[in-house]
Amino acid sequence: MEAPGRAEGFHALRHFYASALLDAGESIRALAEYIGHADPAFTLRVYTHLLPTSSERTRRAIDEVFRRKDAA
Repeated sequence: MEAPGRAEGFHALRHFYASALLDAGESIRALAEYIGHADPAFTLRVYTHLLPTSSERTRRAIDEVFRRKDAA
């Protein structure tokens, strides 16, 4: 059996992990530490396309404020 290639193997799992953390709002600095990058700027260059836009972050932040208010 042939070993999985970069797109299907550990590298893909690592990319999924980073994507999930960024989607949840984790910082680039923390992500760099978690995945072993010495330079957060490198992590930013690799994953910047996955960062939510400012308008997405704003919408999520306001939705969360109202969600908490409704739960109280």
